[in-house]
Amino acid sequence: MKQIPNFFTLLNLFFGCIAIVFILQTGQSLVVLNEQTGSYDPFFPEKMGWGALFIFFAAAVDFLDGFMARLLKASTDKGKQLDSLSDVVSFGVAPGMIFYQLLRLGFAKEEGGLDVSFAWLLPAFVFSCAVAWRLAKFNVSTNQSDSFKGVPSPAAGLVVASFPLIIWYADANPGSWKTQLNIPQYLINVWLLYAIIALLSFLMVCNRTFIAMKFKDYSFKNNVLKYTLLALSLVLLVVLQWLAIPVIFILYLVFSFFSKTPPAGGKSSEKTVDITV
Repeated sequence: MKQIPNFFTLLNLFFGCIAIVFILQTGQSLVVLNEQTGSYDPFFPEKMGWGALFIFFAAAVDFLDGFMARLLKASTDKGKQLDSLSDVVSFGVAPGMIFYQLLRLGFAKEEGGLDVSFAWLLPAFVFSCAVAWRLAKFNVSTNQSDSFKGVPSPAAGLVVASFPLIIWYADANPGSWKTQLNIPQYLINVWLLYAIIALLSFLMVCNRTFIAMKFKDYSFKNNVLKYTLLALSLVLLVVLQWLAIPVIFILYLVFSFFSKTPPAGGKSSEKTVDITV
């Protein structure tokens, strides 16, 4: 019974590996020839969307491994280390590959972009390195049981995973307001992507305190910010669909800035986070 949480942890890793395969081996070119203009236009492969979905599947089982560990009272040091190793892949490497492909798409729409130097794509891996740093810092920390120093890596990883799904959904619904506002084009703008990589990486490795979505009790008085964030998140998910993910993340940052909860003593595992976004 004590190995059941580790099974879910390994399933997290398994889904992360599948995500990487879908993201990198799309089976389609990232550009298509525009017969009217004679130029090449960026093309978003459907498999990138599937890869992003598997990151969300990984997040679901990442929640379950912590839930099962608490339910079965089977939390072990090996389980904590295994959880972090799996998270590096699912919420670090896989989202880093998404950044890599989105940067390629962004350069593909520019003149001569198909011949862009590999060096311009390397910043994508800064995000992956930041996730590894964040998890290593967490593993040796003793004061992140009630709040976090730095944004949790699953939260940042899911924000990145939402980008292909936002583009995918907009492509499937060309008349939607997301398409009319050119949101997919913003998500393959290389300079905006560089800025997002830098911001998310900084937020993960910084020492700023952020809310841990865990409940010691369920009273509204002691959890007003958390309940408000949850309620707003549900409304946003209904209204904005996948676009809600980055919006919820921004709200999480804002609510954390208003929270005055200091880091409490006692070491915990990142897998004990009940809600990562």
